[in-house]
Amino acid sequence: MRLIAVILVACFFIIPARAAESGYGLYRPENYNYEKYGNTDEKILFIMDFSNSMTDYLNGQRKLDLMLETMAQILPHIGRDVSIGLRIYGHKMGFTAFEACRASTLAVPIAPANAFNVQRSLNDTKPRGMTPITYSLKQAVKYDFLGVSGKKRIILLTDGGENCDESPCTYVMELIKVRKDISIDVIAFNVKDRDDLEQLECTALVTSGKFYTADTAAELVDRITQSISGKKEVEAKILTER
Repeated sequence: MRLIAVILVACFFIIPARAAESGYGLYRPENYNYEKYGNTDEKILFIMDFSNSMTDYLNGQRKLDLMLETMAQILPHIGRDVSIGLRIYGHKMGFTAFEACRASTLAVPIAPANAFNVQRSLNDTKPRGMTPITYSLKQAVKYDFLGVSGKKRIILLTDGGENCDESPCTYVMELIKVRKDISIDVIAFNVKDRDDLEQLECTALVTSGKFYTADTAAELVDRITQSISGKKEVEAKILTER
């Protein structure tokens, strides 16, 4: 029995030492650098696309799943003192086109330490309907930011342009005449139509926001991380120190 105990103690010390000598890093929490994304002075509202086209496949995966996996990777790294919220659109069909073009809901009100609530709501939502981008922006400005002070930023992710007979570009041109405290970052996810891209780019740039395109899972991670952090270049991976 004593011999077994001696062997176990020796293994406890020898194996980690050899692993370190071999160049393979062991998992220790202190070896990881977790960069916290977000600005505590700014409130962020995600507006995410759950239109039917998000069920289309891109590089062997549904665009919906790529979005969910990306958010699951990024959300835990948003600082708990950063206020975030979630609005979803396209998650209902409606009996008429009018109803489908009003399918936009504040799923998670803006608050700090909200990453878990946002992720849970994303996972519970199914793509079904149309793409009411302009209506969603109007609802966000009118209701979601009501009583919210300071800088406010919308991060809009869409895989297509407006298809509810409105123009987000025209809307924000009117918006900036009366509101200077809201900027909109737009992430065009696998959008190919030139007119749609021009509308989405206008929506971002007119509000002093940023416009991104993404066509792969890696690009999607990078673009959303850049938008949250406000940095031009971000390494969206967790790297071990060697």
